[in-house]
Amino acid sequence: MLAYFLVGFALGPKTFGLLPDTEANRSLAEFGIVFLMFSIGLEFSLPQLYAMRKTVLGLGGTQVAITLLAVALVCNFIGLSWPAAFVIGGALAMSSTAIVSKMLVEGLELNSRHGRLAIGVLLFQDLAVVPLLVLIPALANHTGTLGNILGVSLLKASVMLVLLFSVGKFLINPWFNLVARQRSHELFVMNVLMVTLMLAYATKVAGLSYALGAFIAGMLISETRYRYQVESDIAPFRDILLGLFFITVGMLLDLHALMSNIGWVFVVLVAFVIFKALLVAVLSRFFGAEAGVAIRTGVTLAQAGEFSFVILALGADNDVLGGQAFNVILAASLLSMVIAPFIIKYNERIGEKFSRSYVKNREQQINNIEAAGKDFSDHVIICGFGRSGQYLARFLSEENIPFIALDVDPARVREAGAAGENVIYGDAGRRVVLDAAGAARAKALIISYNDAPSAMKILHLVQDNYPGLPVIVRTVDDSNMEELRAAGATEVVPELLEGSLMLASHALVLLDVPLNRVVKRIRKFREERYKMFQGFFHGMSDIDQEATEKASQPRLYSVPIPASAYCVGKRLKDIDFSKFTVEVKFIRRQTFKPFVPEPDFVFAEDDVVVLLGSQDSLVSAEKALLSRSRGLKSSAA
Repeated sequence: MLAYFLVGFALGPKTFGLLPDTEANRSLAEFGIVFLMFSIGLEFSLPQLYAMRKTVLGLGGTQVAITLLAVALVCNFIGLSWPAAFVIGGALAMSSTAIVSKMLVEGLELNSRHGRLAIGVLLFQDLAVVPLLVLIPALANHTGTLGNILGVSLLKASVMLVLLFSVGKFLINPWFNLVARQRSHELFVMNVLMVTLMLAYATKVAGLSYALGAFIAGMLISETRYRYQVESDIAPFRDILLGLFFITVGMLLDLHALMSNIGWVFVVLVAFVIFKALLVAVLSRFFGAEAGVAIRTGVTLAQAGEFSFVILALGADNDVLGGQAFNVILAASLLSMVIAPFIIKYNERIGEKFSRSYVKNREQQINNIEAAGKDFSDHVIICGFGRSGQYLARFLSEENIPFIALDVDPARVREAGAAGENVIYGDAGRRVVLDAAGAARAKALIISYNDAPSAMKILHLVQDNYPGLPVIVRTVDDSNMEELRAAGATEVVPELLEGSLMLASHALVLLDVPLNRVVKRIRKFREERYKMFQGFFHGMSDIDQEATEKASQPRLYSVPIPASAYCVGKRLKDIDFSKFTVEVKFIRRQTFKPFVPEPDFVFAEDDVVVLLGSQDSLVSAEKALLSRSRGLKSSAA
């Protein structure tokens, strides 16, 4: 985003003049916002909103309202009009979802207390953009009091929401089912574009904004089972057009005006970053967070965001905001995002520096863990006390095996602790916590939750500090098995594959296969590291999974061999599959039972070759089998 912005700034009409600032360019760039709001609508979830209502509506709503009002009052006091002050207030109320979420994920703080608070506030900010994008054009195109304008615009938006949801909810599912049954990817993508643009146009005709219609389209599609596929298909359009939008925003920045007001830029930057950090910290404290957590939340959300540029650009396009004020706020917003990663990185140190109680609480947590773990030896450390961790604990208790469970959810720790469970609040990704839990004396450590980055961090800690400690890691499927084993996991337990083993074992027993043979087969599959379960044939019902799984995830793919295929008459070892990282699983030949081919196997017409590999590798391997230009090995081979 910053790179796009700087390209527009450097090449725009107010710098070197290589990119013309035309109405056509701005109109095309507006569709980047359309698809961005569509993506926000896809992510919108009423159950999630209800579950986080205290944080989202309470903390997030209060933060946006106070920031917008306070900034607007200051701007009006120094001489700006109310519409311009409203635009600036709305822009500075936003924070960067992209930067904050990425920093929290990389720091493994997404599920921490300040991480959950920050995500809740960001969720409300994303929702607050919708009425802001509705109101700004209304402020520019209507006369009357601000209250009347806001009331009329919100009433129109509410009517449009009710109308589209009451009709669209009953049409969207059958329509997408019909399109998906055609099994045409191009038709599916065109249908997504059609629905998005039609609803965007409908809200524009109603006197609102394109963005509102796109948001509604995303919300409607989020209720279908195609949401992940839609999100994957729409991403290239969104990213390209959004990049063009940020280029056009950069083109609006006037270098001469910026240099003549550089002092004001830094004053605004420092003032609003400090104000926003303090406001979020105070509000977080008011809503029940301890001082250190509140400070960390404030530091995390102290910058402007992507939607700040959206709001500022919309204000400029509607002649609500411009000139010196626009350039100062735009530059300050950009600089706040540039410095945000460096500030967020040290949010823990800042929280400890300004909150002695936070340091004492952290020390008390470690003391509590040490007090619980000092008498343990040859025990098990359970990282995560969710459903899987609790079920595991019950088995350990039945066998009288001592354990200590660590979890970062204070509500769960409180509830389970009151019931007599040996669970303590603590982040297993910190060495001091593992030391206090007696990792040096433990018999095993089990990561019971599904979070690959967090598991990798714990594995590296164990390898560096407790190399003899066995670690068992839970995961959903086999997508991260090899990485986790390479990082030091003794065993990786993939839920999906274990479920398939249990299903197969029950079926075999029901079909009168001797129990000892069933047990032997299951043991063999586990010893072979689930090799038999590598990959599966994908169908239309897997459309959601294909959108979310790793691109490198192996899958099975059948390649029928016609008479004209290059490989007919060639030996298996003549085809260089190694460069495609593809494995030939087996061959089916007419009425013969499928078999694993030897290197000297000769391909024949009507063979079916079953390959295992990633989607891109499978395409290349298929071409190697069918096309002479890609299939031949070197003569030396």
